[in-house]
This record gives sequence, C-alpha cells and structure tokens, in this order.
Amino acid sequence: MLAPKNAHEPAVEHIAQLVRLMAARGVTVAAAESLTGGLVVAELTKVAGASAVVRGGVVAYATDLKHELLGVEASLLAAVGPVDAEVAGQMAAGVAAKLGATIGLSTTGVAGPDSQGGQTVGTVYVGLAVAGHITTHRLALTGSREQIRRATVDACLELLGEAVETLTQP
Repeated sequence: MLAPKNAHEPAVEHIAQLVRLMAARGVTVAAAESLTGGLVVAELTKVAGASAVVRGGVVAYATDLKHELLGVEASLLAAVGPVDAEVAGQMAAGVAAKLGATIGLSTTGVAGPDSQGGQTVGTVYVGLAVAGHITTHRLALTGSREQIRRATVDACLELLGEAVETLTQP
C-alpha cells in the first residue's frame, strides 16, 4: 500500500493524492484483474476525481478471457497456465493498449484455499506496463483468501505510485 507519510492519515487520502497527481500530469491507468476481481479499480474509484485518471478495468478471471480480452498469447497460457510472470506482463500491456491508458496494471495468482496448476496458495504476479516497458513482480503472500487479495491490491497501488513518480519526474 502507499506508505502513509503520517501514520494517522488514512489510506484513502493517499489514493486521493495519487489520483490528483495523475490528473495533474495527464497520466491514466487501466487494470486487468484476475484474483483481485476488480478490487484494484474499486480502490482507485473510491476517491473523487478518479474519473479523470481511471480508464477502466477488465476482470479476466477465466483463463480463456486472458487471451480473448487482453491478448495474452494462447500458447503461453497453454504452456504455463494463468499464474505466471509473463502472463501478468502481457495482461498489463494488453489492458493498457485496449483501454488507451498510460499505465496498465495486472494481477494474477492463487488466493486459495487450494493450489492451482502446481502454484501454491499466495503465489501472485503483478504486472506493470508503462510506455512500452513491462515489469512483473512475484509476491509470495500468506494469510486467508481475503488477506492475499488485499495484499495484492496494496502492492498494485504501491507500484502504481512508484510508476507515476518515475513517469512524472522533471
């Protein structure tokens, strides 16, 4: 999550600050979500002004939709399954391109309670596509299904904040 500058300042205020910075700099975002099921976009749209920066989101929970809606290579999905770094990267790039956003975010992983395709519960990949550059981050999370999903959202928002700062540095 975006680290509070003041421990008493609520997370919503940090999201509001991020949204204001993005709006001031003309930066937009789109998210492709699997295990988070729309929670990343929901967090961003909690604050006033989000409509200026949030282009939209795609919940591609089913594996085939990652290909059909986001352009993830079908051969990649067949070879490695949906929980993979390269899949996350292609999801992020795909949603940015499809929705016309400056930044694409993605989430894919195993929230539990059962493992999936050889991946253990808590294995999560977050993708970030910015100006044609794709990065992915592997998270090894613990906790309940909801805790894993929440931690994934927090990681996405942190990465978004870092990307916006990098994009908008003078």
